[in-house]
Amino acid sequence: MDRDWAIQQLDHFLRVAELYKPAREPGNFSRHLSNRGTQDEILDSAQVVEQVIDRALPDWRTSVPSNVAINKWYQHIEAAKRARVQLQRQEELAEKLGDNAPRLSASHLHPWVWDSAKPLWSNGHYREAVTAAARAVNAYTQAKVGRRDVSEAKLFQQAFATAPPEPGKPRLRIMADDGSDTYKSVHTGALNFAGGLYGAIRNPASHVMLDELPEDEALEQLAAFSVLARWVDRATLDAAGP
Repeated sequence: MDRDWAIQQLDHFLRVAELYKPAREPGNFSRHLSNRGTQDEILDSAQVVEQVIDRALPDWRTSVPSNVAINKWYQHIEAAKRARVQLQRQEELAEKLGDNAPRLSASHLHPWVWDSAKPLWSNGHYREAVTAAARAVNAYTQAKVGRRDVSEAKLFQQAFATAPPEPGKPRLRIMADDGSDTYKSVHTGALNFAGGLYGAIRNPASHVMLDELPEDEALEQLAAFSVLARWVDRATLDAAGP
């Protein structure tokens, strides 16, 4: 992220959305505050600022209080202020509060995964976001191998199988078949990995009412599906001859 640019966007939003108490007629005790800028100016700025805040404070829509009685933009203003501090002092915070370890950015996950998960993730529905990602990876894989008769674990078991392709049952080759043990282990590992993801993560979420996932655990699960998505996306299709 370009931190200086992001802070500039936040500053601009805070200027146009700044709250003030308008003059009122006697007897009007409303708590409502007005904004310095026009609604069009605020809307234009908010379109960008929401994305900045999403990066700095991913859970702001649920963690930052809203108060529409005061102003419809109250939550955005409070979140923008917090995001500004977070961006300004992120290096200091990392140094003082943690070991400054690498961080995983959801936006860097494979697009099959993050594009499908993002709408639910932004609203705090982390488990549903993981489920959406699992469905998307399954759908893209079905499309790549041209199959709708199998799905999820069985789909990947057949797609990554080291056996020669059959009519209507093409294979996905992560590497060329050179007859080595590495070739066998890579594909066996891939099909077992996929089976684990759909057996241990996707299926329980579909059949049992489970508690909401913590955000960091959900991100780990998205990352796992992203690994699988990259294997499928990069794999060569090996189809049986006519």
